[in-house]
Parts: sequence; structure tokens; C-alpha cells
Amino acid sequence: MPGFVLLVRDREDGTSDMRLGITVTKKIGGAVVRNRMKRRFRALAAEILPEKGFAGADHILIGRAGGIERPYDQLSAELTKALHRLAKSVRPEPVEGLPFTSSTQGKDRASTGSAQTGAE
Repeated sequence: MPGFVLLVRDREDGTSDMRLGITVTKKIGGAVVRNRMKRRFRALAAEILPEKGFAGADHILIGRAGGIERPYDQLSAELTKALHRLAKSVRPEPVEGLPFTSSTQGKDRASTGSAQTGAE
């Protein structure tokens, strides 16, 4: 099982900005553990989403048990694989070279994904 679940939802608002949402529940651990996991997810997203993410979409990472113990390289490979799988099923190709924006606005709006990945 991967260290996270990735949900991607097209906002259909005409903008090409990519947004990131991260959630890690208390089941994963205390505040220190949850914040460490969120920092790792932000670093992964900043590294990978500008190249392989979907323009005009919300990308939501949901932390799972065991994700904090995984090596960063393994999480990176899992995120790349998940985005690649989504690109095959949702769009012909991911959009490359678009700016990545992280937004904390709109936290009250839940984003239920149009695509979800999990372990094979």
C-alpha cells in the first residue's frame, strides 16, 4: 500500500493553475508526525507537480499509515507513478511547464476526486 492516496479533480474554471490540498488524520500520529508528513508532501508536490501535474486541477494528497517511514525516493516514485496512471485514464498527456500554486483558500470546500489511485 502506498504512503498516500492521490485525488485529482478538474476545477473547470478556465484557469490553468494547479492547486494542492494535503490532509493527514490523527490516526497517523501526533502533531509532529502529521506536520512532518505534510512537509514531505509539499516538497514532493513542488518537485513533481509542475512537470507531471494537470493544469486547472486540484491535487489532493491524503496521508496513509506507513507513509512517514517511507524513504523520500520511494514516495517520489509512487507519486510519479500515480500521476502517470491518471494521465493514461483521464487525459492523453499531462501538461508540462505550468506554474505550481499552493492554495490554502477554499478549505471549506471538499474535493472528491474524479480519479483516485491506490496500490496495485
